[in-house]
Amino acid sequence: MDSIHDLGGRQGFGRVRYTLKAQTFHEPWEKRVNALYSLAVKLGIFNMDEYRHAIERMEPRHYLSASYYERSLTSLATLCVEKGILTKEELERRALGAFPLSMPSAPGRTNVPDRQQFKVGDKVQVRQDYVPGHVRMPAYVRGKTGVVVGISPAYPFPDAHAHGVKSEDEPTYDVRFRAEELWPNSADPAAVHVGVFESYLEPSS
Repeated sequence: MDSIHDLGGRQGFGRVRYTLKAQTFHEPWEKRVNALYSLAVKLGIFNMDEYRHAIERMEPRHYLSASYYERSLTSLATLCVEKGILTKEELERRALGAFPLSMPSAPGRTNVPDRQQFKVGDKVQVRQDYVPGHVRMPAYVRGKTGVVVGISPAYPFPDAHAHGVKSEDEPTYDVRFRAEELWPNSADPAAVHVGVFESYLEPSS
């Protein structure tokens, strides 16, 4: 899903702002939101891929203006409404006003049927896939080539897991890319490592 959340490698946003030893929480409501979404995952109301996708589905202007925990709250509320735990009317009655939710979800997909296993040292290329639903492939590596330098255990395939679609678990491959290839004429020589699911990769000659 190419959405406003996928900002990796994009220009025009200035330097990344950060604070050394920053507080994890700034307001009491942030702790409650964090605890509630963690509890919802533990209880099986939704999974982490559904949670991430609900954030991705936020209206772009809302996403860019929202804080970290406001995005968590929007995802939590959206999924609770979609799962029938509560209604939007109940939310707005308690909020004493409008309560913005994420936009509707697109369908997911199962594993790519022709996916292959790779080993350390293999040269691979990221598929030119444009997925309407949830995907854990950064847009800046689409179509790029790299080298497998590590392999993880298998995890639920996020493109399916976020949508309740049946699929097989897949490993992710630690793929090393050259920064100069990812961003031609715009990057210093460097290695960029990305964890890439098996269905996102194909052999490169």
